[in-house]
Amino acid sequence: MAVSSYLDFDVLARIHNVQLLAKVIVEGFILGLHRSPYRGFSVEFAEYRQYSPGDEIKHIDWKVFGKTDRYYVKQFEEETNLACYLLLDASGSMGYRSTENEKGLTKLQYASYMAACLAYLMMRQHDAVGLLTFDSKVRTVLPPRARQSHMKHILSTLDTIEPGGETSGAGAMHDLAEGLKRRGLIILISDLLDDPAAVLSALQHFRFRGHEVIVFHVMDPAELTFPFDTMTEFTDLETAEKTMVSPDGMRPYYLERMKQFLATYEKGCADLKADYRLFDTQRPLEIALSEYLYRRGRMA
Repeated sequence: MAVSSYLDFDVLARIHNVQLLAKVIVEGFILGLHRSPYRGFSVEFAEYRQYSPGDEIKHIDWKVFGKTDRYYVKQFEEETNLACYLLLDASGSMGYRSTENEKGLTKLQYASYMAACLAYLMMRQHDAVGLLTFDSKVRTVLPPRARQSHMKHILSTLDTIEPGGETSGAGAMHDLAEGLKRRGLIILISDLLDDPAAVLSALQHFRFRGHEVIVFHVMDPAELTFPFDTMTEFTDLETAEKTMVSPDGMRPYYLERMKQFLATYEKGCADLKADYRLFDTQRPLEIALSEYLYRRGRMA
């Protein structure tokens, strides 16, 4: 497998024994601990069985027929137990990185490391992983696959992704929810700097259609603490609008609004029975992610 800059082996070393388990049984599949016992015509050969009326002729193995003069069809194991969809916010605000962030990662870089590690773990337990990136529209769609070659496509996408336009992911999520034919696991990785009502409505759409939902809320430490102490010019990364602010006068108002903002998403996800976890980009990902996965595994 090609090594990507977003496949952080320090992270994987901490969490390689922790499997990301779905708490809710998804349609027709086991939770991702081992291959499905259901038989289908997928990619992994399981065994031969004698042809029966009604079987599709295209699955007859003609080489075996030539040797035995009998009709046999190939049976295959289902390639995966669970379909996981990673939804990665690649809007302009995800390009933010403050001087408070000692790790030096933008929110998008941190989120991309997270997506790469989750994709790697899901594939290790034989689950299919897809990637969708968005800003105000869908930018990339990689349908869920469990093949190792698919991991290269995911890593290549993460390596080349750049912060884009304004955040407006609700429409993309509604479209995805409506188009998915099979229930699975939805993992949204975003700073959620969007209309909370619209985002929660999109998440509710996934839950209504039977998907399990996890929300990883990625924020820079400066966004959470507002550490500025001198007159500061702020630039909106999505609209380029500039504003001069006096931190002393703004800090109490900002922190109260941020508290309400976080509480809205935390409560909204709880009401939807969706997992919600806040990630500070200054905190090492291997610690933050392994703690979440360990807690999730214990709950499952």
